This record gives sequence, structure tokens and C-alpha cells, in this order.
Amino acid sequence: MVQVVSVTKKGQATIPKRLRDKYGIKNKVIFEENECGLVLKPVPSPDDLMGSFKAYAKGKTAHQLVEESRKEEYAEERELMKHVRKANI
Repeated sequence: MVQVVSVTKKGQATIPKRLRDKYGIKNKVIFEENECGLVLKPVPSPDDLMGSFKAYAKGKTAHQLVEESRKEEYAEERELMKHVRKANI
């Protein structure tokens, strides 16, 4: 089935609901250019992942997981710097 959609001046196009539902497109898509043309693929959410990482994601987005990890690392680094300062005094 072929379907034509409009593209706005800003380059935005609406993916028809039937196709979003069929291919599981939620928040983002990957545009892949190959010899056949342009291919759109849904970006998997952490919930869609398999294996042990799925339990770790717990319904969070990849962005949320990265932000949490950065906050934890920053807190650990702050704690380490406290010990370094005490040792230098």
C-alpha cells in the first residue's frame, strides 16, 4: 500500500496512525539511507529490550537511565573528592 503525506516548511511529516501502530513507532524513528532510498525504523525503548537489561530499565527512557547514571557517578566523585581533601589537610 502506498500513502502520500505532506511535509511542512519545517520538514515535519505525520506518519499515519495505522503505520505507527503496525510498526510500533512511539516517540522517535531512525532514518536510514540505503541504495533503495530512505527507510524509517522505530527506535526501541528500553522496555522493548530483551535479557537482563529489561529489569534494569523499569519503564524508564534511555535518557532517564543515562541521567540517573550520571547523577550517581557525580555523587561518587564528590564523595571521593571529600576524602582526597581530608587527606591533603
